[in-house]
Amino acid sequence: MAKSNLGNIDWISILVYFLLVIFGWINIYSASLSDAATSYFDLNQPYGKQALWIGLSMIFIIIILATESKFFERFSSIIYMVSLVSLLGLFIFGKTISGATSWYVFGGISIQPSEFAKAATALALAKYISDLQTNMKHFKHQAKALLILALPALLIMGQPDAGSALVYAAFIFTMYREGIAGLYLFLGFLAISVFVLTLLFNATTVIICSSIIAICIYFLTKKKKNLISKLVIYTIGISLFSFSVNYVFNHVFKQHHRDRFNIVLGKEVDAKGIGYNTDQSEIAIGSGGWFGKGWTEGTQTKGGFVPEQHTDYIFSTVGEEWGFVGSVFVIILFSILIIRALFIAERQKSQFNRVYCYSVASILFIHFFVNIGMVIGIVPTVGIPLPFFSYGGSGLWGFTMLVFIMVKLDSDRMTSNF
Repeated sequence: MAKSNLGNIDWISILVYFLLVIFGWINIYSASLSDAATSYFDLNQPYGKQALWIGLSMIFIIIILATESKFFERFSSIIYMVSLVSLLGLFIFGKTISGATSWYVFGGISIQPSEFAKAATALALAKYISDLQTNMKHFKHQAKALLILALPALLIMGQPDAGSALVYAAFIFTMYREGIAGLYLFLGFLAISVFVLTLLFNATTVIICSSIIAICIYFLTKKKKNLISKLVIYTIGISLFSFSVNYVFNHVFKQHHRDRFNIVLGKEVDAKGIGYNTDQSEIAIGSGGWFGKGWTEGTQTKGGFVPEQHTDYIFSTVGEEWGFVGSVFVIILFSILIIRALFIAERQKSQFNRVYCYSVASILFIHFFVNIGMVIGIVPTVGIPLPFFSYGGSGLWGFTMLVFIMVKLDSDRMTSNF
């Protein structure tokens, strides 16, 4: 064990972390408050349990800050393997809750290993990329890095928990920073765009439009060497992908996935069915106005109109009770933490540290963007919690570990010699 270098600790990240955790608990309290409540720390209520988990997370923080920084690199592979074993064990010993076998239950305590697997995977990826023999410009090294990400993602998909598995797509930003071609990001964005446009219109329309764009690019570009072959390949690729969209959508996606996409795209209106959560969430946020109705005064929240409001839909409580100003405040806090993680990443001398910090920023971003997007109805509903806000001990501890390992690595950046 080693003493933390207090002079180098990033107190801005720590301050933002505690502001998010405290404000998160305040909103969990409001969203889960009932007539049976006896105190702020009633362990029979979600807010009481969350307060206990917040207290226990302080132990995680102390342990992480007291641990030698080199520990996280030296044992990253072991930590990663333990996380994979814990995910595998769910298929034998896990308990099914809300259709997903994602929890171990010990007495009255439920532990969700996928929440800890994010930090473990970030450490494993950092270890692999920072290896002297790894060059992320080479395809075989890219494939091995993708395998590190794919193993936990596939195990989580099998639970099934598509939302948690989706988070692993965030690591593409980390890999881009470390040398993979921007073409991967472009192709990913292109695939998403073609998928959505095909659902909105049809494959024929998308193919015609992409062909027109390819022709315009050809005539507007001065350097035409090898351009026509590239445009032909892109056009054929888009055409094949676009034709496959309907098959995937109708035969691979489950009905509730199709319904969620159709609702977001405006092709269906199902305010009383699968679109009920999002519809009520939007009503709650819209009713908050500029300054909100006041803490514990939200009529939508008190009426229980938004199901699971203290978990995935906690941001609707923020919107209703704290209004536009409170919502913007939360968005600013998350933005500061994510930008701070990027700033911390760029000042690292160790590549291991940098890769890990970029992973933290990427994971926080995808959780933040997808959860809030889901709550306000601009992305399909998926089971992704809002970090530090959504009710749950595993989620809080997982994000606490994620952030404070970053803080610890950064605090020793001047003396690290990895």
